[in-house]
Amino acid sequence: MRQLEDITAVLKISIINDSDQVIAYHLEGRLVGPWVDELRRLGEEAFAQNKKLTLDLEGVRFADHHGVALLQELSQRRVSQFNCSQFLIQQVKELTR
Repeated sequence: MRQLEDITAVLKISIINDSDQVIAYHLEGRLVGPWVDELRRLGEEAFAQNKKLTLDLEGVRFADHHGVALLQELSQRRVSQFNCSQFLIQQVKELTR
């Protein structure tokens, strides 16, 4: 059953601001599987354009190990993350220990 959950997991990524200097995304759903790679791709695209990246994580209900690792990596790259649940904050902190 777990495999079916990963296939049907959806992450909606909406642009809430896009300028010459900043791009901001609002995320909703589950940061798992192929969606981790998609968010990584969007981040790399922003970095390649020398844009500051901001993530509104209010709608993220769950992140798997790879999703949490990506959030931690993006945080180290000075990506602003706001509206993050206490659960996700704790997961990122645990990963850095």
